[in-house]
This record gives sequence, C-alpha cells and structure tokens, in this order.
Amino acid sequence: MQLENHQDHTKSSLAALSLAAIGIVYGDIGTSPLYTIKEVFSPEHGLELNEFNIFGVISLICWGLIIIVALKYVTLILRADNRGEGGIMALTALALESVGKSSKLHLTLFVLGLFGAALFYGDGVITPAVSVLSAIEGLEVATPAFGPYVVPITVVVIVALYAVQYKGTAGIGNWFGPIMLIWFIALAVMGVYNIAKDPAIIGALNPMHSIRFMQVHGWVAFLALGAVVLAFTGAEALYADMGHFGSQPIRTAWFFVVFPALGLNYLGQGALLIVNPAAVSNPFYQQLGAWSIYPLVVISAVATVIASQATISGTFSMTKQAISLGIMPRMQIIHTSAKEIGQIYIPAVNWAQLVVVVAAVIGFGSSSNLASAYGIAVTGTMLVTSLLTFFVIRYGWKYNPLLCFLATGFFVMIDLALFSANALKIFHGGWFPLVLGVVMFVVMMTWKRGRELVFNNLKKHAIPLNDFLESLFVSPPQRVAGTAIFLRGEADGVPHALLHNLSHNKILHERVIFLTLHNQEIPWVPVADRVQVTDLGHNCFQVDVKYGFKNEPDIPKALDLCASKGLTFEPLETSYFISRQTIVSKPERGMALWREWLFVTMSRNSRDAADYYRIPTNRVIEVGSQVEI
Repeated sequence: MQLENHQDHTKSSLAALSLAAIGIVYGDIGTSPLYTIKEVFSPEHGLELNEFNIFGVISLICWGLIIIVALKYVTLILRADNRGEGGIMALTALALESVGKSSKLHLTLFVLGLFGAALFYGDGVITPAVSVLSAIEGLEVATPAFGPYVVPITVVVIVALYAVQYKGTAGIGNWFGPIMLIWFIALAVMGVYNIAKDPAIIGALNPMHSIRFMQVHGWVAFLALGAVVLAFTGAEALYADMGHFGSQPIRTAWFFVVFPALGLNYLGQGALLIVNPAAVSNPFYQQLGAWSIYPLVVISAVATVIASQATISGTFSMTKQAISLGIMPRMQIIHTSAKEIGQIYIPAVNWAQLVVVVAAVIGFGSSSNLASAYGIAVTGTMLVTSLLTFFVIRYGWKYNPLLCFLATGFFVMIDLALFSANALKIFHGGWFPLVLGVVMFVVMMTWKRGRELVFNNLKKHAIPLNDFLESLFVSPPQRVAGTAIFLRGEADGVPHALLHNLSHNKILHERVIFLTLHNQEIPWVPVADRVQVTDLGHNCFQVDVKYGFKNEPDIPKALDLCASKGLTFEPLETSYFISRQTIVSKPERGMALWREWLFVTMSRNSRDAADYYRIPTNRVIEVGSQVEI
C-alpha cells in the first residue's frame, strides 16, 4: 500500500511539474505557429505556393522538430546537466570543467560560451517583440481598419508587461501552465479540423518530401530555411529551464503535449493552404473562419505574453549568473518571492530591455519584418550549444571520440545550415540581434578584462598577510572590544581598509576576520562546503566563503555557518570594513582607451558591495582606495 501511495505521489508530482513546464518552458516555441508558415511563403522568399512546396515545407518543419528539438535537446542536451542546472552559462562552465583550466582550449571555450550568452540577449529582445506583435496583427486580419493601431496596441501591451515585472510571477505564475495547456489543445483541435479537410497532408510526415524539396529548389529552399527555423525558436529554453523542473517533466511535456499539438497544427495549416491558397496571408488566423479571429487574438495575446515573460525571466537569470561569474558588474537584484528563490527582478535590465523591445516594434513595424531579424541569434546560440556539448561528452563523459564526432557533428551541420540561411538576412533585419549580441559581448569581455587588470595591480602591490600579522604583533596595537570583518579579495594581501584603520585610529579590534568570497564555475555550492575557517593566531581568522553562480550571496548567513567551525558572531558587536575601489584609467597600458572608459563607467555605477552581499548598512565602514589599470 505504501509503495502504491509513493508511486501515485510521484506520478502526481511529475504531472504537476510537466504542467508547469508547459507554461514556462514551451511558451516561445509554442507560439511559433502564429507566424512561421506565413513567413515561409512570404513573397520575398520567392517560394511558389503549390502542393509540392507545401508538403516539402511541412515535412521540413515536422522533421526539424524531431531532429533539433526531440533528438538534440530533449534526448542529448538535457543529459548535459551541470549539477542539475542547464542553459548556456551552465554548459559553458561544464565544458570548461571538462577540459580543465590548464588546457589551451579553456579560453577559447570561455569566449565561445560568452558569445552564445551574448546572443541570448539579442534573442531576448526579439522574442517579446515578434510574439506579441504577431498576436495583435490578428486584429488586422479581422478588419483592415485595425491596421494603424496594431503597433500602438502592441507597444501598450509590452510596456504593461515590463511595468509589472517588479511584482514577480509568484501569484499569476500558477496560471501559466493551465493557460498554455489550453493553447496547445486549441492548436491540436485546429490542426485536426483542417487535416480532416485534406487528410493527404499526413503524407508530409514522410521525410522524402523535405529531401526532394531541398533537391528541386536548391537556393530558394535554402532561403526558405531562414523562415523554417522560426518553428524551432525556444528550443534553447528546454535546456535553460532544466534546473527549475528537471529533465523528466520537460521530456514528458514535450512528447505528450507540445510536440503532438505543434505537429498537428503545422499539418493543419498545410492542409488549409492546399484547400484555400488565399489563406496564405495569415494562415494561423484563418484556420477556423472569420468567427474565430477575435477569440484567437485574445488567447494568442495571452500566450505570447506568457512566452515573453519566460524570456524576460530568463534574461534576469542569465544576468545574475553573469554577475556571479564576474563577467558583468554588480546590479540591484530584487527577490520577488519569499518561497521561490529563483524569482528575481533586475530593474536596470528590465528597463533597458523594454526600451530596446519598444524600439524594435516601432522600428520594424510588423512581425514579418521582425521575423527576418529573429533566426540569427537563435541559430547562433544553438550552434554554440552543439560545439560546447562536444567537449562535455568527449572530455567530461569520456565517450569514444568517433561517437562524439558523429553525434555532435550531425547537429553542428544542421545548425550551420540554419545559421547560414539566416545569415543571408543580416541586411534585412538580422543585423539587429547581432548588434545587440556584439554589444553585450564587448561589455562582458571588457568587464572581465578590467577585473583581471585590477586583480594584477592589487596582486603586484599586495603585502603578504601572514608576514604582516607576524610583524604587527611584535609590538601589537591597542585592541578594542568587538569583531572587525575585512573583506579581502582573492588577490589581496593585507586589506587597504585594515592599513587605513591602523594608520588613522591606531587600534585593532579584539577579534579580526579576513573574509574572502570565491565564485565557483558551478551552479551550486552545498551549504556543508560553503565556509572554511583558518586560525591565523592572535584571535585573527581567515574565512573563505564559496558561492556557485546560482547561489544567493548573503554574508551574514554565511557567517552563521561558521558556528559549526567554532566561530560565532554577535551582529551588534560586528563591524564590516570594505575598501571602495576607485578605478583610474592609465592610457599607456591595459586596454584600449574606450574600453578603459567603459570599464571605469561600469565600475563606478555598479551596485554597492555591502548592498549586494546583504551586509547591514548600519554596520559598514567604507574606506576608499585607488587602483590604476
């Protein structure tokens, strides 16, 4: 009986997680039917609307969903978890760990992963813009009179979406799964309805249709791939959200709900175009006739908002990971839920992304124009994921070299083909996400290089801590009651704050703690391994705190863990001494002058260390220091 109850509980948990995954993970790829078929047969691609081409395109889409999503992501990539976490950052960290820091490939893989992450930011801007705009364009299908209002309405919806981000999704997030389940059911029902009008479309499941399509049309078919890829956008989210749901619920949701619904709807749209070629202007909204357009606009708008929410949340999560890994400056991070640790809000990212998304909607003006800009960032990230996966399975999992080359090489070839097809659209809007990606890449590389220069400068002028303490206690200064905690970087010797305190106040606290934070290239550092205490003598201690890039930095909580090491703290008797570094640019060395200016600007506007690490503000003493780069 107990075993049966456990199995029932496991099944119910899997069902609940799978439903949640439908709402969060599959919003982007789930709204692709809104615009994919319309874009494939757009006049600019030069693809004639006939039965042969319809069968070929539908076959390409269905087999793309099988090969790229089901085989590559759901079957292979989901296995490459970094201590339960997924996403381009986690995969990069796993690849770096697999090859080792001493490997010549370490820097190359780091830069490659960083570029993939940068492209994610470009994708994060295009997704809300094209999804919401394509949904609102249904009003124009209902009556051309709505045409001039499509862009303004889209802007209002997007502004409202970003304006409520500070509230988080703790309340409404529970509705995402059921709403998206209704969406996928609607896709399936519409698909079956139209397949019934021309059941022969089921023959498109034969892969020979896609092969013959590519053989016959050659260059035109290659151009069409740039639009076909729109059916696979959002595949990266399967991997990125693995840490929230686990691989099994994501797989269950895909095979039992999402893939059948998408497959049926694409087949249905193909049947619709064979029966009614005039529907090519917007096949999604013409699947059920004029009576259904307004209801479809409503449910489509809701579905695209949910898809956009997942992308926005993903951008917040990516930024937090980048900050933890030291490749972006500290920013204000607000936790929007007391129960869900992963629900965060980053104001600077939110408002910056809103400005760019609104600019994209107004600048491009239609989902067709935005679709030209869409694929290149997505396919770029997919290609980077495939390349990084090779190093994980070859050097991390120690698989046979031939198997590794065959497994990942197959997917790399497909990704290269899709990326190349989209590269042809660079001058037709594809430049937009690329520019965004390059900007983010430069920002992250500049911050990383600037930190290295600061590290090297501090290391060069560092006074060894042990030698200093030994000489200090030959003739010790006066000691006063209380505990002093000096934040000390990994490269630092004696903290500047301690030297200034001794120089000006001529005193030393009764107990002195040197606190060093170590950011690890892994998602989580277990609580048991979080803190290490070293007794330096004379009631002085070195405390090392380790955080993964998904851990929440909280120094007071970390200090509470020291109790098991024999070190306890009284908050009201503890003072924190922090060195506030002022970065000074030296043109004759370091980076290019414009990069030094960028780094100095970011450094001066980064979030205060005490605030970021949740140190009580009334217990902080800041001491200024100047560092040249």
